[in-house]
Amino acid sequence: MVSIEKIREEMREYLTSDTELHQVEVNASSIDEALADAALQLDVKPANLEFEVVERGSDGFLGFGKKPWKLKISQTPESIRKKKIADGENAFDESGESEEEKIVSKDGLFYVHRFDADIKLKVILPVGEGRDVDIQDVLNQVKRSDTTSFDEKLIAKYIKQGTEGTYRTIGAYNHVVSGDASIAVDISKDEMHATITVDPPAMSGADITSYQIESALKIQGVRAGISDEKILEFVDSPIYSSPVEVASAVLPEDGKDSYLEYKFETDQAKLKAKESEGGKINFKETNRIQNVVAGQVLATKILATRGKGGKTVCGHYLEAKNGKDIPVQLGQNVQMEKDGVTVTAQINGQVLLANGKITVEPVLNLDAVNIKSGNINFLGMVYIRGNVEDGFDVKASGNIDIGGTVGKCNIEADGDIIIHQGVFGKNEGSIKCGKSLWVKFVQEMKIDVGENLIATDSLMNCEVSAMKNIIVYGKKAQITGGNLFATEEICAKTLGSPGGGTTTTLTVGVDPIAKKRLDELVEKQGLLVKELEKIDLDIGTLENQKKMRRSLPADKEDALQKLISRKDEIVVESNEMSAEINELQEHLRDLKAVGKVKIEGITYPGTKIFVRDVLDEIHSEVKNCTFYFEDSFAKRAKYEPPLFDYSKGPEGYN
Repeated sequence: MVSIEKIREEMREYLTSDTELHQVEVNASSIDEALADAALQLDVKPANLEFEVVERGSDGFLGFGKKPWKLKISQTPESIRKKKIADGENAFDESGESEEEKIVSKDGLFYVHRFDADIKLKVILPVGEGRDVDIQDVLNQVKRSDTTSFDEKLIAKYIKQGTEGTYRTIGAYNHVVSGDASIAVDISKDEMHATITVDPPAMSGADITSYQIESALKIQGVRAGISDEKILEFVDSPIYSSPVEVASAVLPEDGKDSYLEYKFETDQAKLKAKESEGGKINFKETNRIQNVVAGQVLATKILATRGKGGKTVCGHYLEAKNGKDIPVQLGQNVQMEKDGVTVTAQINGQVLLANGKITVEPVLNLDAVNIKSGNINFLGMVYIRGNVEDGFDVKASGNIDIGGTVGKCNIEADGDIIIHQGVFGKNEGSIKCGKSLWVKFVQEMKIDVGENLIATDSLMNCEVSAMKNIIVYGKKAQITGGNLFATEEICAKTLGSPGGGTTTTLTVGVDPIAKKRLDELVEKQGLLVKELEKIDLDIGTLENQKKMRRSLPADKEDALQKLISRKDEIVVESNEMSAEINELQEHLRDLKAVGKVKIEGITYPGTKIFVRDVLDEIHSEVKNCTFYFEDSFAKRAKYEPPLFDYSKGPEGYN
């Protein structure tokens, strides 16, 4: 029983064989008829065919002894390649080589024609391993009853050297003018096409020449669109008694309308997640935000072009349309420059194509920051209605406003950061802002602020550095654990923990950034001193050995020179560090901000308060106290309210 799958397989084989049919064998009374028949079978133009004579035909005598021509006709490789491209097939095989490159061998070709009273030969040399033209095949076409003379040596020479694409005289024949091929020219009514119909020459008549075709076209008024290539193809392989197009109108080219050439991706679907060199995709880096800066070019207007007129084959003008100037519609925060073609951003932000208009949005609105949004990096303000989940980063050149909570994330802004709920850093996250941080509470987070930190509830086990004030207010207003630096004031209701198990350290009256840098330099210089001591010891040992032996082995001498060189480097580094340390110390001494810690309620034992590097360690509960610096001592006084008016809220907020 034949299965449906078997039938499908056979049909696929038939389809493959039909698709790959590029060669046929044809029997016909003449070469022209054979080419016309093959053109129908292969569905190509006769000009895209090449043939090999298998058996020569004969007209016989008075109809007796007539023998058909047998030709092997194939499609030219170039036409096969063009057809595959037109059909959407890949013109390249798996190895990456084009079909044209693979077919490197071609047999030689020849054409014998009788022009005027001469016998002419055109030879195209073989390519690669293709076969040479057989001289006997040429002689069979040259030797006819009307042939009067031919030069066989000259024929052999041309077969070997080729004729450089032209016809060369190789003999003569008894020319009968009345038997010459005749030509008729037909022009379509719309003058878009011109064809020729050529009747074949009789015995002893001359073939048609390219000059005769061109002359006939001009006599009939054909002035434009004449194809020299088609004329030459016809001369080489004439198709008799059938119209062949040799001229077509030069079509007009309409001008193109003006349009915008965008300098950003307008299709959001094409913005893909970032891929590492190893091919792994980081789904946190969605790259969906296209940041631009003020003055950045967003698009260029390509001006409309003028149309290019055409001509009919008789030379009549064919009008072309000019392109239209389509006005550019711009959205918010973009502008057209004075040149009339350049669109630029007026502000920093996210560029979008909204309703066909280029727009720069200074505010990025998000429901939340999670796997759906990915990490956020925006040149402007970011407004997040919900939470920022663990492991995601948010960066902005403006403010960041977060309506929910923040997990162990990295939040960074050049402006203010406003967090309406709390922060759970888990000792892995960080917050950094150029201005102030406004938050409800923070747990276990590293914080750096350029101005103030204002919390309405508590700070627990945080590392905080503030260039101005740290203020915790509200019902709880508690600071517990951690290390907090502020140049001006630290204010809260409760400081430390009742049990004293958690150490809380506060430092005021110092520049936290300068203090941090000073500590780093002092630590690095200490390490350099230790390294220098070890190097001095090693140099001394090697130099003593050198004095005793008068010389050292090459490896030890090399080691000695490296130690000396490293010692010089350390001395230079240490001197540079000493200079920077001195500058920082002088800067910290000259700070005008005295620095105060103001606790309205209880300060619990175990708390350490540094006021301008002078320690005031708390051993028993202290209530309603202001800790300050005076006359080189840390002192205490009655509680004073904060100098900074935090009730106004962040700038731009009510």
